[in-house]
Amino acid sequence: MPDDRQLLRRFAADRSEAAFGELVARHVSLVHSVALRQTNGDAHFAQDIAQIVFADLARKAPALSENVVLAGWLHRATIFAARQILRGERRRRAREQEAVTMNAIQSETGNENWRQIRPLLDEALERLTKTDRDALLLRFFEQQSLAQVGATLGGSEDATRKRINRALEKLHKILTGRGVTTTAAALSTVISANAIQVAPAGLAATLTSSSMAFAGTETTLTFLKIMTMTKLKLGISALAIVGATTALVVQHQTQIKLREENESLRQQMVRQITQQQADNESLSNRLAATYDFKKLPDDSNNELLKLRGEVGVLQRQANEANQKAQIAGQKLATVLSAQAKFTAHETATVDNMKELGLAMLLYAMDNNGQFPTNAESLKKELPPQNFGDYFSFEFVNAGVARSINNPEHANMLELRERITQQAPDGTWHRIYGFADGSVQTAISYDGNFDAWEKANTYSPPPNQ
Repeated sequence: MPDDRQLLRRFAADRSEAAFGELVARHVSLVHSVALRQTNGDAHFAQDIAQIVFADLARKAPALSENVVLAGWLHRATIFAARQILRGERRRRAREQEAVTMNAIQSETGNENWRQIRPLLDEALERLTKTDRDALLLRFFEQQSLAQVGATLGGSEDATRKRINRALEKLHKILTGRGVTTTAAALSTVISANAIQVAPAGLAATLTSSSMAFAGTETTLTFLKIMTMTKLKLGISALAIVGATTALVVQHQTQIKLREENESLRQQMVRQITQQQADNESLSNRLAATYDFKKLPDDSNNELLKLRGEVGVLQRQANEANQKAQIAGQKLATVLSAQAKFTAHETATVDNMKELGLAMLLYAMDNNGQFPTNAESLKKELPPQNFGDYFSFEFVNAGVARSINNPEHANMLELRERITQQAPDGTWHRIYGFADGSVQTAISYDGNFDAWEKANTYSPPPNQ
């Protein structure tokens, strides 16, 4: 039976759906269980998160290292995806969280040890080194034998057993520091019995087909897919937050007004062109009728001259109508082209900022919550072919440490465009990135965004 690395190589080489389906089937329960823990047992969010993770795997498979331990990669990817989806839900569900957690715990197990460990397990695993975390995930989450774990990580069964025992001791020490009272000897049994719940029937097949579809797209912000898939569920709470912020309401209304004005201008020009074409057709018909008169008997030289004069007038009118139609068409094409170029620039900028924001989150996770100070620190997290694009952003609050559990820090400004952009309608736009990974576009009529930044972003105290 091929191992994970062989299946990844096959999928990366020829996009084999069978190979990818086997990877999903092997690891779907791991991903689904981590997502359930991160969402306090919300099955719908867990399935969305699983979709995001496997879609990301399908897109990034060709770039993964030959030595990657897929279980470890999927565990971290699931945590990152879950945190992004849940950031908009935290406040709305804060008062419900305790009841939901208790119901989820009661439905999973009545084991007191697991009740203590469950909400802390994934965070504790993230604090281990990559090697220790991979060893525990393969042994207790994926239920692999010592021989299989040793083959994946490299080492004999005896060395693998010692490595797992050391990692288990480290995990127990972390959990004990958080108030867990279970013994080290019981920890492995509790995790093995409760950490993995079987994913719903049919979920693996659904994830395989949809992830393959996502993998065919060219957008590099998997984060964009994450937010697009979940905003349908987060829409109500997001609108409530936006409604509480006057500046965002004004921005939203301004964007709607601009779209309406653009559409009105486009329709007006289309009507003008249509009218000019109708006038041209009418003039052509009149010219044809005039030429038909020339076939009649020439009763009078005066009548002939009169008809010739009318022909000349009609020809001039037809030429003028054609010129007006061409000018109107050129104006419409210019307006639409400028708007399309500006929209494409904004879309690409948002994508790049979200990609950079995700890389900053990864960096902060590995550096005790400390944000990087420049793009050079993030080279290993960013696609090299687009690396130059990230220098168009300015790092704000660089080096500041944020607490993931502090809701204020989610709205802390970390990125913004260095140069503001002027839209075809004369307004100024600037794109901002926040510590929770979200991105917003601000609009100003004079190009000054100081008031918007003060009203819409969290500023950490000087001692941070």
